Amino acid sequence: MSPAARPKGPRAAAAAADTTAEHQRLVDFYRRMLLIRRFEERTARAYTQAHIGGYCHLNLGEEAAIVGLLTALEPTDYLFTNYREHGYAVDRGIDPNRVMAELYGRTDGVSKGWGGSMHMFDTAHRLLGGYGIVGGQVPVATGAALAIEYRGGREIVMCTMGDGTTNIGAFHESLNIAALWHLPIVYVIINNRLGMGTTVEASSAEPELFRRGTAYRMASARVDGLDPVAVAAAAEIAVASARDGEPYLLEVVSERLRGHSVVDPAKYRTEAEVADLRAHDPVPALAARLVAEGLLSDEQLEEMNRTALRIVEEAAQFAEASASPDVSTLFDYTYATPVDNVGTRYPGDPLFPPAPRPEEGES
Repeated sequence: MSPAARPKGPRAAAAAADTTAEHQRLVDFYRRMLLIRRFEERTARAYTQAHIGGYCHLNLGEEAAIVGLLTALEPTDYLFTNYREHGYAVDRGIDPNRVMAELYGRTDGVSKGWGGSMHMFDTAHRLLGGYGIVGGQVPVATGAALAIEYRGGREIVMCTMGDGTTNIGAFHESLNIAALWHLPIVYVIINNRLGMGTTVEASSAEPELFRRGTAYRMASARVDGLDPVAVAAAAEIAVASARDGEPYLLEVVSERLRGHSVVDPAKYRTEAEVADLRAHDPVPALAARLVAEGLLSDEQLEEMNRTALRIVEEAAQFAEASASPDVSTLFDYTYATPVDNVGTRYPGDPLFPPAPRPEEGES
């Protein structure tokens, strides 16, 4: 009997199963990254068409980081992000229709149209923001971790932020408290090496940002954010640490392919830097790997692309057909429970109501 014809033993079968599972995982990573890419491209187009207003920050270039990080989370875990969060919302499993409707400011959006680009919020998927203030999510996420620890739960919190956030006081205060109280939280720095238009080296005395965890005796690591497999592996270690009651600081070195926001032309980048960004784009890089390893054909890649394009186009159509919120609902969600004396004055209304006019015959 030839070696090829001999029946495989249990170890060989297990190895083959592991290889198949890893291949399927790579394909799944690509499908998810591609959907984020097409969603954000469609978002940029909608912004230029004036369907989306206000600030709008895209995850273009950060797809591998998002997918790798969220792979490590369980559905019951909590996620806090900053204002660059559309991709997180989509990959967390929120219906792209609802995410796009929120961008359009429509009632079918995840925040009923009142949040917009920077304030995605969905308790069902445990995405608790979307925060417009730099670092605003960090103390709140730390408080959520404290609540989990107080209840004795096994959930963890993942809190993502940009590199610029590491220079604010709330970042250091939160890490200090988390380390002192052994809170179940993973702090993730998405380091795209630019705080708006300022490089990390020009704004941080220690540009290797993960090292800041050592000041609080917190385990920390740095990972290549262009490789979803590496990010997932690092995130799994971080999440396991947090689930055991030890907070973790993870720095994910990534890139953003566009400016800080949709309206930022990114003039601070040289032509050579732009070319380098495109050369290391994680989405086509993973596609090329899948083809090179024989996991997908060019035809299968194109079919996946058509599917992603269909999903985001349907999302745009859904958003455009959705109703705008009525002005009467403006104050509906100011507080979670009824509060006395809540201000409900609309722009243009007088500060004080006019005094009643005396009735006829009264002096």
